[in-house]
This record gives sequence, structure tokens and C-alpha cells, in this order.
Amino acid sequence: MTLLRIKNLSLSIHGAPILKHVDLSIDHGQIVAVTGESGSGKSMTALAVMQLLPNGAEVDGSIQLDGAGLLTRSEAQMCALRGASIGMVFQEPMTALNPVKTVGDQVMETILIHKAMPPAQARTRAQEVLARVGLPADRFPLSRYPHELSGGQRQRVVIAMAIALRPKLLIADEPTTALDVTTQAQILDLLEGLVREYDMGLLMITHDLAVVADMADQIIVMRHGEVVENGATNDLLHNMQHPYTRMLFEASDHQVTLPEPPEPLPLLEVNQVVREYRLPRTGMFVRPRHHRAVEGVSFTLNRGERLGLVGESGCGKSTLTRAILGLEEVQSGQIRLDGQPVFTGHKPNLAVRRKMQVVFQDPFGSFNPRHRVARLITEPFHLLDTPPTGSDRQDRIAEMLKAVGLSPDDAGKYIHEFSGGQRQRIAIARALIIRPELILFDEAVSALDVSVRAQILDLLAELCEAYDLTYLFISHDLSVVRTVTDRVLVMQSGRIVEQGATDQVFTTPNHPYTQTLIAAAPRLPEFGKIPA
Repeated sequence: MTLLRIKNLSLSIHGAPILKHVDLSIDHGQIVAVTGESGSGKSMTALAVMQLLPNGAEVDGSIQLDGAGLLTRSEAQMCALRGASIGMVFQEPMTALNPVKTVGDQVMETILIHKAMPPAQARTRAQEVLARVGLPADRFPLSRYPHELSGGQRQRVVIAMAIALRPKLLIADEPTTALDVTTQAQILDLLEGLVREYDMGLLMITHDLAVVADMADQIIVMRHGEVVENGATNDLLHNMQHPYTRMLFEASDHQVTLPEPPEPLPLLEVNQVVREYRLPRTGMFVRPRHHRAVEGVSFTLNRGERLGLVGESGCGKSTLTRAILGLEEVQSGQIRLDGQPVFTGHKPNLAVRRKMQVVFQDPFGSFNPRHRVARLITEPFHLLDTPPTGSDRQDRIAEMLKAVGLSPDDAGKYIHEFSGGQRQRIAIARALIIRPELILFDEAVSALDVSVRAQILDLLAELCEAYDLTYLFISHDLSVVRTVTDRVLVMQSGRIVEQGATDQVFTTPNHPYTQTLIAAAPRLPEFGKIPA
């Protein structure tokens, strides 16, 4: 018997059509992947199953779980189903968890709300499910708080909450988007193992075909609220019929061609840098311990060169980035840009700081939503001794917006009026507007759809041609780093364990850690290549 059947599902919010005649089904023990760009209706389909729809939503069609309709159930009846029969894993674990409650209490909460067992048994069950997702009690006691765990560990806690009562259906909404490749591989293996072990159905929502190509039994492709193609994974990847599916496939493995770098001339020099943090005391008379996040890191970035930095979460990438930007002082070693130190005494060197800009992972979070684009992208002007004014200022704004593929008329808009890809273009325009000598891209495309990511990568290649960009590209997405960098550094536990030409490192990695990273990266199967 089919576990979940969605038939002719249509959804509108305040009259605006969101979903149009969606059909899909999931059997016990089956993994069904729903893929498509942002706005295609993937998450709204999942929320319709959970009946977690916003005010003004009108639904037509049918959703059945084990033959019983869900659309006609009351909120009280749905509360009894959520967590017990239907579990959900959300994209961002830190916002899905309560920061003031221990992980043990949060896993137990699911059990106790449904009155499935008394508190003592609930605690035992919480220990069991946390151990099942790779967080055994001897190393991860129930008394830990979410901020004490890494991103991958938090995601495991969210999965433990979702499976605490062994639901029939598990919905995973982009559960690996913000994770590094090795953690992503572990989470995908965990989800696949849970499906086989508990014979549950898994509805996997993702924008990246490469993530689900190996694990999904069936793939459903959505666009503008409609299912444009679906079928068994092997059949769909062998014989794609819809142009949109082909576009998604090609964008997942998009390659760009960078201009040749100029002759080596050092711009950024990092020499034996050490950055450590003091840890809390474990007792009144116990000496405080220190955690060394960056240990003896040395490298040179040449002018006009594009350098990649990869490694798992917690390896020290972000700490090193903050030190390069002059946001954190190092304990020993030196960081120089164009021969000048980033820090002079115990203060950042502003003459050096104005030569660097950064593009962050979340473009929306890095902008003030109350200001218009013209003000947002001219924020770096405060670093200049004589910032442009009047017509010069307007001309610079128009030039930068056109350089990143936007219109000068966009200067008068607010940031919420743009899509995610357009916001990232605006972030790049802000970084470029004072013509810095070095740009740091910190996970700048990891949150974007594959098609939007391909556009941003093409933009980077065009800007390299037009402006001779020098940048440090920090990312956990190895396929992106491979196409937009000339050289790559591999970082593990605060150290650079391997470096060299990008193609050489990715083709013939020498260090076991690099080999592990490359092996864990999701990739599309060879048979999926689109014939010319």
C-alpha cells in the first residue's frame, strides 16, 4: 500500500497560485527526491503535507497518508500526527533548535508531548536515538546545548528529534545545504540507513541533483509550482525529456574558464600565523586551557591569482579569514598585504584594510534592509580619504551595477525586492566599488540554487577578465573551487596539509585528508552526460 499519495494538489495564498496540480507518491522504504530552483514549490509541497501553511492559503486536491486524508483533519488531529507519523528535518539546524534547552530535553520533548512513554523511558529513548544518529551518550551527553555542537552534529540532533517516535514518513528539507562535503556524506548515509532500518518513506527536498543521484529511488523535478518531469532515478538521468531538467543537470556541473594569471608577484603573504582562543576554566584552581584554531599557517597569494581554501567546518578557515581582514589579532606570525602588515601594534592597519573587501555567504543578512541599494553598495566609501561625490558617485554606482549584470535603475530599490542571486550580485558590486586589491569570498555561492550559482560563477570569470581580480575563495563545495581557482589550499585542524595547482590537487591528491574530501564530494554519474 502506498504510504503517501499526493493527487492533483493545488495551492494558492491570497489568490496567488503557488502549486498547480502536483502528483507524487511514496512507498514504505522508498526515497523520493523533489528538486528544482528556489520558488519552484518544493518546500510548500512539504508544508502542505504537514499542514503548516500560512494564513490565506487555499488548498485543493488530496493528500493521503496510509489511505487517510490529511486536508480535512483539524489542527488538533494534525498535531497528533506531526512527530509521531510524520517527522520533518529542517534546513538550518541552529534555528530549528532551542538555544536555551539541552539536546536531551529537545529530543525528549517530542516523546513527552505525544505522551508516548513516561519521562524515564523517554530519556532512555532519547539516548538511543541520539546514539543511532552518531551521538553516543559517552561522548555527547544529553546535557549539551546546541551551541556546543558543530553544524553536522546539530543536524543529527534534528534528525534524532524527527525519528524519536519512528514515524512512517520523514521529510528532509535541504538537510545538507550548509554542511561541508564529508559531513554532508555522513548525513546522507544516515538518512538512507534510517529509511532501510525503519522501513519509512523519505521525501528529500534539494536543489542539487548531484546530492540525490546516488540515493534517491525516484526524482521529481518541479518548476513554478508544477511537476515538469518525474521517474525512476536511473531512467530520468539516462533519458531527460524536459529542457528544465537538462538545465539543472548542466548547472550542477557548471564549468567556467578563467583568464591566465599574470607573472607571480606576491600580494598577500601569510607567514607562520598562530591564532588561539582561551577556553573556560574547568575548576577554580585549574589553569585555563587554550584552543589553537590556526597553527603555523603560511602561504602566498600572488597579484591577479585566484586561490581556493577548502576544509571541513571547524578546520580554521573562518578564523584565518578574520585574521587576514584584520578583525582578529594573531598571537604570532605575520600577515602582510602589498608589503604592509595587517596589524600595527594591537590595532588594525586601516591603510591595508581599505585594500580588502569581503563577500559573505548570506547576502540578505549582510545588508541593512532599511537602506536602498545605492547606499548599501557605497558603504566601503567610508574607508576612502576622499570618497567620490555628486555625479562621480552616481557614475561609480551605475558602473558597478552594470558590471555585475544589473541595471543602474536598481540603485533606488530595497534589498528585499531582489532574488538571492541578485542580492549576491549586489554584494559583489559592494566589494568591487572601491577597486580593492584583494576580495575574500566566504562561502559566497553555497546557499544558491545550482542555476543561480552557475550565473554567479560566470560573472566571476567575466570580472576576472575585466578587473584582474585577486581573490581568496573559501568554500566547502569542491566542484565550485575547482572551476574558479588557479591554486588551492587544503586545511585540516588549523594546518595547511596540502597545496598546489587546483587541477593537480583534485586529480592526484597526496594527503589522505584531501583524498577523503574529494571522495565525499557528491558528483553526477557519468551516464548522465547530456549528448551533444
